Amino acid sequence: MHELGITRNIVAIATEYCEGAKVRRVVVKIGQLSAIVPDAIRFCFDVCCQGTPLEGAILEIREIPGRASCCECGREIPLTKPFGSCTCGSERLDIFQGEELTVEELELEKLSV
Repeated sequence: MHELGITRNIVAIATEYCEGAKVRRVVVKIGQLSAIVPDAIRFCFDVCCQGTPLEGAILEIREIPGRASCCECGREIPLTKPFGSCTCGSERLDIFQGEELTVEELELEKLSV
């Protein structure tokens, strides 16, 4: 399950950027063509957060649909798999959306001074 390693990396990135502040929420974008299973990331998240500033944080995953443009006719088409064909019959596609994996946002607790 490569999602465990990916989740560890998400937690490491968030821990680095939070600079010791308590993290309330983490927003991650995952492309539907990325071969990453969002439910597996959710499953691993709480375990990977134990003992870090993310412990108890909410994980929000935004799934990004696949989109490609046809190299023959230029039409933009939706994709549910990392391959497909255009309505013109061409299978030469340039994927421009759906392969993302991005830590998009961190919500931190306000520090008392």
